[in-house]
Amino acid sequence: MPAATDYLCGRLWSAILRRRAPQWLAVLAPLALATYLLPAARPALAAATAISAAWIVADAFRWRRRIGQQWTSWLNAAIPQLEDSSTLLAEEARTPIAKLQQQRLQVRLADVLTDADYQSIARTRTRFAILPLALSLLAAGSAVAWQGKQAAAAAPPPAAQSNKPIVDGEIHLRVTPPAYTGVAPFETGARDIQIPQYSEVRWCINNPKGAQAAVELGDGQMLPVTADCAKIRVEDSLFWRARGTASSRYNIRVTPDQAPQVTIVEPTELIHMLAKDAKTVQLSVSAKDDYAIVRASLHMTLARGSGENIRFSDKEVPLPQSTDPKSRNWKKQWTLAELGMEPGDELYFFVRATDNAPSPHTAQSPTYTLRLPGAEAESLESTALPTMAKPENLRSQRQIIIDTEQLVADLKAHPDMPQATLRNRSEIIASDQAKLRLRYGQFLGEESSLFGEEEHGHEENHGGAERPGSEISVMKAFGHAHDMEDNATIFDPQTKAILKRALSAMWDAEKSLRAISPKPALPPEYKALEAIKELQSAERVYLHRTAFVPPALKEEKRMTGDVVGAMSYKRAQGAASDTVPAEVRELVQALSQDGALPALWSKAARDTIGARISDQEQKLGAQRAVQDVQDGCVPCRGELRAWLRGTLADAPVLLQAHPSADTPFGRAWNGKEQVK
Repeated sequence: MPAATDYLCGRLWSAILRRRAPQWLAVLAPLALATYLLPAARPALAAATAISAAWIVADAFRWRRRIGQQWTSWLNAAIPQLEDSSTLLAEEARTPIAKLQQQRLQVRLADVLTDADYQSIARTRTRFAILPLALSLLAAGSAVAWQGKQAAAAAPPPAAQSNKPIVDGEIHLRVTPPAYTGVAPFETGARDIQIPQYSEVRWCINNPKGAQAAVELGDGQMLPVTADCAKIRVEDSLFWRARGTASSRYNIRVTPDQAPQVTIVEPTELIHMLAKDAKTVQLSVSAKDDYAIVRASLHMTLARGSGENIRFSDKEVPLPQSTDPKSRNWKKQWTLAELGMEPGDELYFFVRATDNAPSPHTAQSPTYTLRLPGAEAESLESTALPTMAKPENLRSQRQIIIDTEQLVADLKAHPDMPQATLRNRSEIIASDQAKLRLRYGQFLGEESSLFGEEEHGHEENHGGAERPGSEISVMKAFGHAHDMEDNATIFDPQTKAILKRALSAMWDAEKSLRAISPKPALPPEYKALEAIKELQSAERVYLHRTAFVPPALKEEKRMTGDVVGAMSYKRAQGAASDTVPAEVRELVQALSQDGALPALWSKAARDTIGARISDQEQKLGAQRAVQDVQDGCVPCRGELRAWLRGTLADAPVLLQAHPSADTPFGRAWNGKEQVK
């Protein structure tokens, strides 16, 4: 049955073609793109493309031949309903049984074999070939690399382009940077340059010809180039051009003097706990500047004592100079005796550096803390002297948050922190949080051992029977009940609710810290701080709980019934404060049209740009737009208008109230209009 065979082979070939075509295109695409973009490598790429095309033709012919040879086995494997009899479709039937089987197969083919079956056969028999695609990408990548080497070889060396040659009759520049920068003066032809701030720039001409030349700056200044040159002290970035050459503009970009950068290398923690038996500590500091550092010092403050009896002593140690004036690095192993530290002391230190600018910049590092634990206090049980426990020094909620954040940061920087150290620091913060919680809990009637009193020194009395005249009955009659905390204070319910919220957050933070989980403790700590701040600002909020304050009445008019001259308490609507100059608003409106611009518009535009745009590149772009419009470029008005509108971002939005009268006639009229 040649017709059936051709039909089946044609359908299989279509399915295989749809499967293989994307791969053929993927192989050709990199080569075609590289041939278009890399003209120098086109001969080699053309050969690679021809080889790829030959492979595609050979691959298509191979699959065409395979279909002609194996299509019967493919159908038998994919369609079980054919009963492995698809071979009968490829030849003429000679016996009645073969003809009957062919007829049955034709009927089944019409009902069973669908487009999905052909796609399934193509998907099963074909596989994506990686090698041709890899070779194609390798050839394209090699062409790109070869093209880059050729371009690099053809480019002139950068040193030849660093300075533009000076030509007689043309304007050239002489730049003299400030002496403190140490940058050598230089001369160059007209080109874009970058110089230190406050440099002196001169525009000169060797052997001038023709009319006197002038330099037009981006801020509107016009400098005539005389025999002594035209000079200016540059503070901000600007551009310039020779008068009469509208197309040649050159930028002078300014590099401001930066403040010194100070760093404390060791210790790495803001709060560094020393071991109890520590004898030495290593401090490593660094200071760097873009030009030079004239003064750098290490400031140390020693705190000794506890409670209200704390003494402070300050000390300043200059950092030694190095061979490089731009940096000072100092690393020293200090003994605690040199620092004057004793058990229980704290040392606060920071680095301060100053550069050599005419208006010196001073930078200071964060303050670091060294803590040397003190000896444990003698317990009350170890002495027979009757003493009273004094209140302990409480850490604020903000200090607890700082300690927790420092512990989280140290844990992140040192994941291998010993478990004992982590547990000890977390327990210390949890203890501080517990003390602060007990301190605030007293205001809700909670019992506390914070001030040395027993938790419940009279539990035995609480458990006794209540008799008339007994201690329990007297306490209930004239005292407060310990188990009813709401009756223990005289705060209003709102204040009590805030206190409860703070205590609940402190409880959550303490539980996380006790579980050696400092990071989950931060959110409840912040909630507690927010509640405490709300309590602290309650009285300030009360000051604002007032309505309008009427003006004071004159004493001579009281009780007279005379209202002449009495001031009305109704406040007039305030006038809007317009921060946009009128000339700028008129210029923005005029730039949206093609008509004449207002007088002195360029001065107003440059003043606005200089006052409201701080970014140097944006300022240069806006000044170029002003100069283009000044040269008569009408399409450039839109760009200048956009720059000016961008400077008016802080213009106020004016909301004006319109009075409206509400009368019975108006309501009736509006009702009739709505009915219509």
